[in-house]
Amino acid sequence: MRQAPAPVDKSNQASQAFSFSAVCLMKISLRQIRVGMTVLSLMLVSGLAGFKLGSKNFQPVSFEKIDNSQVNLSLFWQVWDKLGESYLIKENLKPQEMVWGAIKGMTASLGDPYTVFLPPEDNQSTKEELNGAFEGVGIELGFKDKTLAVVAPLAGMPAEAAGIKAADYILHIKDELKGVDVETTDMSLPEAVKLIRGKKGTEVELTVLHDGETETKVIKVRRDTIVIKSVVLEWQGENKDVAWLKLSRFGDRTQAEWDETVGEILKHQQLKGIILDLRNNPGGYLNGAVALASEFLRTGQIVVRQESAKGKTETFSVSKAGRLLTQPLVVLVNKGSASSSEILSGALRDSGRAKLIGEKTFGKGTIQEALDVGESAGLHVTTAKWLLPSGQWVNETKGITPDISIQDNKETAKDEVIEKALENL
Repeated sequence: MRQAPAPVDKSNQASQAFSFSAVCLMKISLRQIRVGMTVLSLMLVSGLAGFKLGSKNFQPVSFEKIDNSQVNLSLFWQVWDKLGESYLIKENLKPQEMVWGAIKGMTASLGDPYTVFLPPEDNQSTKEELNGAFEGVGIELGFKDKTLAVVAPLAGMPAEAAGIKAADYILHIKDELKGVDVETTDMSLPEAVKLIRGKKGTEVELTVLHDGETETKVIKVRRDTIVIKSVVLEWQGENKDVAWLKLSRFGDRTQAEWDETVGEILKHQQLKGIILDLRNNPGGYLNGAVALASEFLRTGQIVVRQESAKGKTETFSVSKAGRLLTQPLVVLVNKGSASSSEILSGALRDSGRAKLIGEKTFGKGTIQEALDVGESAGLHVTTAKWLLPSGQWVNETKGITPDISIQDNKETAKDEVIEKALENL
């Protein structure tokens, strides 16, 4: 892979005219890259299936050359030259940011909100999310009907406390401190994350449309430090003999937290059953979903099938004996259950291992590779779709319909979905 152009020193950029010669030098560097017009090779074994895009190690990307004889970039260079020669506000001509903008346009042209280019700052933010610690409001974002939407508010975080709900459409973002006052139409996921995030103690104002309503609401959210444990265990039932496992995401720490939690469950002398709660779980690493499904299924059972852009089909099956094979199990889902949580819940339902209780899930059936490119930038590429063991593609069915449909009544103190789960164990 050819090296990207070196970043421009911005220390005196504001006072220095962006000369035509500087444009030409940048053009030469860009043309060196252009000579090797490239396509991503699929590198990861498992890919990623959630809104938290990324491979666990954020692999450097490798390239293979393709025939670019049909590609004519003369218009690009014509515009580049004209901007360098004639644009009025010279301090706004920042070569590296112009390159990033051009690459963003390339990914945006695909019409896929999950295939995106991330400048270094945005790429680092994404990694922090997967690690489970950052400053912000505590919401998982996605798209519904090509509109920016809340996949799930994180439990106990500022957004939930302010009244943000799963499946809310976010139509406008305002932040006086940042000088932001914008509609979210055509906004990419990384752009939205960047605008909504901010330092602890600052405020962001979101105009939202709650699912099923017709009037928008303006909600102010005060940012805080977001540290999220992905696996939480509580005991339910009259005799506290039902393990309520709340899984908030499939991230970097999930497997270790899961192993510790299962150890606690197995120490319990009288275990009546398990409630696996995937409500408002937006997803994460695909291999995390496969690993957790393997705890409940027998060796050889299919968890998920993956169909790549190259036409290759790969089947992920249980390869080791699980520790929770015989305990009665129900799984809770809702409209905030997406991607990897749909893989896990769908596999357990299709295998006959568990009933699903709650609401229809989000419906995200694609897999993204997350790659480090250039100098700390990131590229997320939709490379495959995944199918449940039954062959269902949740994009087509717009989610998974539960066996027992029920909503939690927010006006009551009790959780009606948990009550229904206890009845079915």
